[in-house]
Amino acid sequence: MAIDQQYKEYIEKHFLESKKSAFQIENAILESELNAGGQNYTHTLHIPKIFTQEDKQRFQDIVDRTYRIFEKVIQAYKKDEKIRSLFPFSKQLENFILLPNRYDVSIPICRIDIFYDEKTKDFRFCEFNTDGTSAMHENAKLAALLSLNNVYQQDSHTYEQMELEDHWVDAFLSLADENVPDHPMVAIVDFLENAYLNELYVFQQIFKRHGCQCEVLDIRDLAFDGKHLRSIYTNRKIDMVYRRAVTSDIADRCAGLDFLEAVKQQAITLIGGFQTQIIHNKQINQVLRHPWMQAYLTDEENAFMDAHLPKTYDLNQKLPIDIQNKDQWIIKPKDSYGAQGVWAGVDLSQAQWLEQVQRCMNRNYLVQEYIQPYRSPNIDLVRDDVFKSFTNMTGLYVYNGQFAGVYSRCSDGGVISTQYNERSIPTLFVL
Repeated sequence: MAIDQQYKEYIEKHFLESKKSAFQIENAILESELNAGGQNYTHTLHIPKIFTQEDKQRFQDIVDRTYRIFEKVIQAYKKDEKIRSLFPFSKQLENFILLPNRYDVSIPICRIDIFYDEKTKDFRFCEFNTDGTSAMHENAKLAALLSLNNVYQQDSHTYEQMELEDHWVDAFLSLADENVPDHPMVAIVDFLENAYLNELYVFQQIFKRHGCQCEVLDIRDLAFDGKHLRSIYTNRKIDMVYRRAVTSDIADRCAGLDFLEAVKQQAITLIGGFQTQIIHNKQINQVLRHPWMQAYLTDEENAFMDAHLPKTYDLNQKLPIDIQNKDQWIIKPKDSYGAQGVWAGVDLSQAQWLEQVQRCMNRNYLVQEYIQPYRSPNIDLVRDDVFKSFTNMTGLYVYNGQFAGVYSRCSDGGVISTQYNERSIPTLFVL
C-alpha cells in the first residue's frame, strides 16, 4: 500500500486525534514567521508529499537537461540579435541583460515548476521562476512542523528532507569573486512593500550565522558614490547583493536609481544578474519552439522541449487557434509573478471565460494549453471533515545549476497559487 494511502487510512481511523493535531499545526503557523497578518498566512494539508528515490533521480534528470537548455538560450541571446528580437524587452533592459556577471553561473537560483505525474513519472512544464525565487523558508518550516503531525509521528519509514536555506546561502557565497572579502557585507534587496519580508529576515540571520554582515534593504535605499554601493542607513559598503526584486518591477519603477548605476558600472557582485529575465519571461515557451532558437539546440533537446512545454500563443486577433473550449486553455500575463492575472478556463463559466478573453485580448497576455495536474487525495482538517482531490504542483529548486530540493503545493482549483486557494505541504523522500 502506498504511504499516502496509509496516512489516509490512519486519519480516518483516528479522526479526532488527527483533527487536534491539525489545529496544533495551524496554531504553530499562526505564531510563526509564516503568518504575515490577517488571512495572509500559509495554509497546509495533513498528508505531506512523499516521493521515492526514483522520483528524486527523475527530478535530477529534469533539472540537468532543462538547465543546460537555459544556458544555451542565454548564450544565444547574448550573441545573436535575431534571438534577442524574439523577446519583448526594452532597449534599456536588453542593455542590462547583456552586462557581464562577476561569476560564471548562468542562473544562481531558480525554481522549475512542473506538473508531475507520480504514477507515470511523466511531466509538463508550468513555468520557470528565475527571478525573485522564494518559499525556501516556508518549505523548511512546514517540514519542522511535522513534529506536530500525529500521523507522521507514528510513521515507521525513514525519510530524507532536502534542506534549502543554509544550502542556498552556501551556494550564494560560493559565487564571490576575488573582489569580495571572506566575510562580505550582503544586502538583501527588494521593494519592501511587496516583499516576502519574513523570509528575507530569516535569510538575514542565516547570512550572519555564516559570518557575514547583512541588511534587508529596499532597493531604493541604496547609495552609489561612483565606486561603492552603500546602505543609506548604516553607510556600510555592500560587497554582494542578493536580488529578490523582480526585474519587471525594477524596469517599471527604478529608472535613475543608484542601484542600477552600480550594476551598470559593474561595481557590485549582483547575485541574480538581469540575464535571468531571459528565462523568467513567459514568452520563453514560444522562443524555445522558434526555429531560430531550435537551431542552437540538439535534436534531443528540441524533442525534450516539444514533449514537455505546453503550447503557448500571443493572445491577439491573429490567434491561430480556437479557444472557445475553455477547459483546454489558461490565460497568463507575459511578464508577471505569483499567478497575478492568471485565468484558467476550468475555473470559469463559458460567459466568464469569453469575458476574460476579450478583456485580455491585445493586452500583452498569452493563452496557453491547460495541463491537467496530477491529483491526489488530501485533507484540510482545520476547515473540512472530508478528503478532497487536490491538484499538485512540484517546484524543483536549482542552485548554481544543481538540483537542490522540492516545493510542493496543492489546490482544489484550476490555478495553484496563494490567491487561488493554494496549500503548501512539506516534501519527503522515502529511503
